[in-house]
Amino acid sequence: MIESTVSTQNRESAALAGLGQRTLIMGILNVTPDSFSDGGRFFDAGKAVEHAREMIAAGADIIDIGAESTRPGHAPVDGREEWRRLAPVLRRLRSEFSCPLSVDTYKPEVARRALAFGADIINDVWGGATDPAMWQTVAKSRALYVLMHNATGRRDWPTGSRVARRVRDELLDLAGRAMAAGVPSEAIILDPGIGFGKTQAQNLELINRADVYGATGHPILIGTSRKSVIGHALGAPVEERLEGTAATIAIAIARGVDIVRVHDVAEMARICRMTDAIVRSPGDR
Repeated sequence: MIESTVSTQNRESAALAGLGQRTLIMGILNVTPDSFSDGGRFFDAGKAVEHAREMIAAGADIIDIGAESTRPGHAPVDGREEWRRLAPVLRRLRSEFSCPLSVDTYKPEVARRALAFGADIINDVWGGATDPAMWQTVAKSRALYVLMHNATGRRDWPTGSRVARRVRDELLDLAGRAMAAGVPSEAIILDPGIGFGKTQAQNLELINRADVYGATGHPILIGTSRKSVIGHALGAPVEERLEGTAATIAIAIARGVDIVRVHDVAEMARICRMTDAIVRSPGDR
């Protein structure tokens, strides 16, 4: 196995270098045949590595690698297949780049193997809610942990407004349980889970009220890139959601979001720089 170029002791500080001074950019790398936006384009390991290289050159601070689609109606894969897709890409990225690497998985066994390969961050779309063993896995590694809110399939999820406070409270509950399992508070990043079991109105509220769940003491990550919340608002297909994505990111940064997860790194890097120039005080830059 390849050893990480970032030690477990300083993974947290290295992966979040610049946090608070500027918005960090997480570039999306889907090594899947069926992701909603770019499924199949980077399924080949060589193409995936080249795309990661392009995103880093364009300004990505973190590369987030996903080997199972989480789009609505996706076909789930088992841990063995997910790792088969992920391993060759992660191996090459870790050997070629010092850029922090995130692995998008909710399976503890995949997370454990990815961390052993040198992943710096686990990005869990279920926040440990489907398998609390994820928290023990992350705790042992001292890696960073993106804990996302997911309301998919929930019958108790509210349909009205004021969803931001509900998301905040549920994220804090999950974070508390993760910390009780040994995950350090400073390792936890919260994500409101745009599009995961929320209505159009709720998604818009979560973007506009990021200050509500941002007041938690944890860094906040948001992923709106090319999602249906933009398509519904603009009546635009996936390939025509660049400007809509830019608008959501600018608003989210203005409301206090720390990290944005995006497909179009070069364009969104410019949006981040301009928005940071407006909303961050000179002393923060």
